[in-house]
Amino acid sequence: MSFTHLDDAGHARMVDVTQKTPTVRAATSRGFVRCSTDVVAALRDGTVPKGDVLAVARIAGIQAAKRTPDLLPLAHVIGVHGAAIDLTIEDAGVVIEATVRTADRTGVEMEALTAVAVAALAIVDMVKALDKGTAIENVRLVAKTGGKSGDWVRPGEE
Repeated sequence: MSFTHLDDAGHARMVDVTQKTPTVRAATSRGFVRCSTDVVAALRDGTVPKGDVLAVARIAGIQAAKRTPDLLPLAHVIGVHGAAIDLTIEDAGVVIEATVRTADRTGVEMEALTAVAVAALAIVDMVKALDKGTAIENVRLVAKTGGKSGDWVRPGEE
């Protein structure tokens, strides 16, 4: 068995994608921030003491998508040509969905996952004074399009 991120000596390496043709690619990830009923009420009323939680989370997610290679050592530096972070307040917390798009040589799955994770962290940071039990749950890739492996949708997330 060979591993794409290891050289012949077993050392970590970044996969060389210079010969690949840029194509349009997209990835969507989701996650959930579980909050107490008091936090959900404050989110809905806009009374969280630190300010506009959803605005901060949205910007944090977009910024994170663009900074993914700074966090993941073998991730390629690619053009993030689009990033949308959608946040929905539900009775048990906040659903986060990130869709990241590029026209590049490799996909944006890690960028979409990073966007969700950091948006979730921003929410926790903004509400932790109200509820230290706030938790990040179920961060996952739900769909991707383009590239050599083609389109994929997580079963049950159609």
